[in-house]
Amino acid sequence: MEKIKCKAAITDGKGHFSIEEIEIEEPSFDEVLVEIKAAGICHTDYDSLKWGKQMILGHEGAGIVRQTGRNVRNVFPGESVLLNWAIPCGHCFQCKFGNYHICENNSPVTGQNNRGHAHECGSTFQGRNIDRSFNLGTLSQYTLVKKGAVIKNDSRKMSFAAASIIGCGVMTGYGSVVNAAKVKRGSSVVVIGAGGVGLNVIQAAKICEAKVIIAIDILEGRFEIAKKMGATHTILADRNDKGLLDAAQKVKELLGGRGADYAFECTAVAALGAAPLAMVRNAGTAVQVSGIEEEITIDMNLFEWDKKYINPLYGKCKPQTDFPAIIQHYENNKLLLEELVTKKYCLKQLDQAFEDLVNGKNAKGVIVFD
Repeated sequence: MEKIKCKAAITDGKGHFSIEEIEIEEPSFDEVLVEIKAAGICHTDYDSLKWGKQMILGHEGAGIVRQTGRNVRNVFPGESVLLNWAIPCGHCFQCKFGNYHICENNSPVTGQNNRGHAHECGSTFQGRNIDRSFNLGTLSQYTLVKKGAVIKNDSRKMSFAAASIIGCGVMTGYGSVVNAAKVKRGSSVVVIGAGGVGLNVIQAAKICEAKVIIAIDILEGRFEIAKKMGATHTILADRNDKGLLDAAQKVKELLGGRGADYAFECTAVAALGAAPLAMVRNAGTAVQVSGIEEEITIDMNLFEWDKKYINPLYGKCKPQTDFPAIIQHYENNKLLLEELVTKKYCLKQLDQAFEDLVNGKNAKGVIVFD
């Protein structure tokens, strides 16, 4: 098989990107060649423009298998697949404990292969090997990935656009509720930030049959879709409310003077890293979902008494079980995906997609390939 030539979005690592032609080799024994049909856009993609490394952008995607290596048995050519960036090796210390999302050998976040850069080759630009963001590089017409990165999608009604967002934003929100916090039926939940991830926290809380789900945001326009996803109450926050302490007081008023059982931070705003602690009751659980990676100051009084604060990665994703569960929830009309995709773009409109992302115009923007 000759190398495939295709278009891809490539960043210079200094804040810029361009649409260029790349070449992709045929799969090795454990690789899968995927024709990308849609790729979700999230803040991590925007942040990766400045990671100081030239690479193919994108880490959310869905498409069709076009070729597989001789050792691949989990998917076959012609099948629809979702892409998963937390690729477990299956035998390291963490994988043996079932912590596949923080694999010590393959994780682009926690392992030696940091900041989402792939060490393996297979893609070239101007005659040189080029890395793929989070080992995927989904903002490309084709990509070559490890077999552990592909999950078969048996849904016949799900669009590629909807499927593309499962692999990060949906999984992170859903898993933070189901796998990490283990939200209980009849409980109360606060969600700080009703963007792409926060909306999926709301949906997962509804699936877990939480009784009260409170969405907090500074953009009132987000509340309509938040209610559609399952929010029972909304609180419009003030940008000048330091640590959202005033909003926390409103939460307590809604809950009879006591904080919520669970609170999830989904804004990626460092100043709000401690905000979920202010929202939960004594012995409640605060969850930092958005992946804040900055030094912050926390008033330890917020930890009183017996409160728990957890910082799960990728919703503690177990791809072989979580992805099928999400697909089944979608099939049963318990998880909305098509409604989350509020705007579609072509690859040439990536600039506009990033601008709309930064300005909070979409629940989720998606690049769709012809």
